[in-house]
Amino acid sequence: MKKNLLLTCLIILTLAFNAMAQTKDTAKTEMKEANPADVSSIDAIMKAVYEVISGDAGQKRDWDRFRTLFHKDARLIPSGKNPKTGAVGARAFTPEEYIERSSPFMEKEGFYEREIARHTDIYGNIAQVFSTYASFHKSGDKTPFQRGINSFQLLNDGTRWWVLTIYWQGETPDAPIPKTYLKTKKD
Repeated sequence: MKKNLLLTCLIILTLAFNAMAQTKDTAKTEMKEANPADVSSIDAIMKAVYEVISGDAGQKRDWDRFRTLFHKDARLIPSGKNPKTGAVGARAFTPEEYIERSSPFMEKEGFYEREIARHTDIYGNIAQVFSTYASFHKSGDKTPFQRGINSFQLLNDGTRWWVLTIYWQGETPDAPIPKTYLKTKKD
């Protein structure tokens, strides 16, 4: 009898934790709807991503808008070489983890990222976009503090575009941006 009671309690606790987890996940997915102008085309979603992360020091970003651009399973993946060890690696973040990690820097230092060239390949409902970027601390800066390539993977579900991943690498002396990625590819 005690074993049955203990087993029943464990089952109830497990179901309760699962229900709470589902409620928490559902709350995240029940966020505000995307502005159709932000997700109606590849150009629109690319423009929206760059706009939403850019701003002056002290300026809060519209993270709700940011969230609406990303698929529920999206990842943001910085990659590069560790300057201390020389090891090359990458780390995947959810959009929420990216917000938590990047927001303090962006708001303290100011951060503007501008697309300077783009190469897009589309097949069916998927797109792969190599977006060469330049990063600045102020909108009027002429010289970037960083350049690199954002590799976007996008999905069109039949009604809108979603960002599935943004995988990027900053330019270094060992890995300069090839000239082919400094000019927009004409299809």
